[in-house]
Amino acid sequence: MASWVMGLVSATGYLGIVALMFAENVFPPIPSELIIPLAGYMATREELHLAGVIAAGTAGAVLGALPLYWLGRSWGEERVKAFADRHGRWLTASRADLEGARRWFDRHGGAATFFCRLVPGARSLISIPAGIARMPLPAFLVYTAAGAGLWTALLACIGYLVGSKYAQVGEYLDPASWVAFGAVAAIYLYRVARHKGSR
Repeated sequence: MASWVMGLVSATGYLGIVALMFAENVFPPIPSELIIPLAGYMATREELHLAGVIAAGTAGAVLGALPLYWLGRSWGEERVKAFADRHGRWLTASRADLEGARRWFDRHGGAATFFCRLVPGARSLISIPAGIARMPLPAFLVYTAAGAGLWTALLACIGYLVGSKYAQVGEYLDPASWVAFGAVAAIYLYRVARHKGSR
């Protein structure tokens, strides 16, 4: 997995990071916890610059948050909940999850948009109630970029620090990335299997 991600980023550069992070936010095939540390690691090999990795990762996360924001804003709460009733099993997001995210957003507003960007599983979902509540787009972008930027910087720096000790960890990088990907896939399948309906 690490070899595949690094090969893609080597071929496409920062645009590849943007695309992967966009996809991770819309539907997480590969988690940011894998993408960004590997890109940070590549910065130690001078294929990329650390600041560029952080900027590209943040841009991809912000762009990936927009479709869900616009979904909530254009569909409205009841239509989104009805969609979750029909397709929530595969999205692993039920009506109850959406209602919980909405309550969290109603209590904390912009702060929820910021802090949820740091929480796996919540970082995408919080965009929907922000849209439903018609949070002003400039404010949504600022809070999302701040939270995503902080998360991306943390992951990129971890990858950069690991990359500086490549002699010790290099041979374990690819197997470890497959373990991480397998864990995410297992969690997703578990949530699909355990998903409860609309009530």
